[in-house]
Amino acid sequence: MVTIQQKIINSHVILFDKEHFPEPTPPNFTGQYWQTQNAITGQSKGRGITYFFQHDKSEYVLRHYRRGGLIGKVLSDQYLYTGLEQSRAWQEFRLLQHMQTLGLSSPKPSAAMVTKHGFYYQADIITTRIPYAQDLHHILLEKSIAADVYQKIGHTIAKFHNHQIYHHDLNIHNIMLDAEYGVWLIDFDKCGIKQGNNWKESNIARLKRSFEKEKRLHNIHWQLPNWKILMTAYNTAAVAN
Repeated sequence: MVTIQQKIINSHVILFDKEHFPEPTPPNFTGQYWQTQNAITGQSKGRGITYFFQHDKSEYVLRHYRRGGLIGKVLSDQYLYTGLEQSRAWQEFRLLQHMQTLGLSSPKPSAAMVTKHGFYYQADIITTRIPYAQDLHHILLEKSIAADVYQKIGHTIAKFHNHQIYHHDLNIHNIMLDAEYGVWLIDFDKCGIKQGNNWKESNIARLKRSFEKEKRLHNIHWQLPNWKILMTAYNTAAVAN
């Protein structure tokens, strides 16, 4: 049973699922806290450090919101505050929650925190970690994958699109394969629900560019016929709205 609650602690506003974090506090949203608990199980580096940690026999992912591009060099993790519901953390949490009700293969939202500082805020989110999963990029660096896996990827993306879920950064780093080659999508910052169909083609084109870029830079185990298999499966599963 999902029991989403909200609490305020000084300048911090926390949204949380009581099943995962009955009494979250601001320190729970720092890697340093989980390090003191000897709970860190791994980390990955992108714009910042994403921490993987264990809590009550479950694995979680802690991510601090950071900006990219030129503005990120000046305002690395500061965002203009225009209301709690408009904050990046709240929108991602609610979208993940919505996708869980739809049965889509995405992480479960566990907790999110917005910290206000006058006109701006900083934010963090904790989600469940997908067990025994690796991102598609790392897998393709090591080996090729079978045609039926590309079909699964096409079908999975179509499911999200059929529910009008737009992934802002659809690339092979944000596609995960678990131990049974089940397909998951992760990192739904700046994503949302979009109406119509006009955006879907460009969304898929973004994914193709990701394959092509990593093939050029790192010579991943991927060829154009693999893309055709993925697209055939996507088009078969896609529903026109």
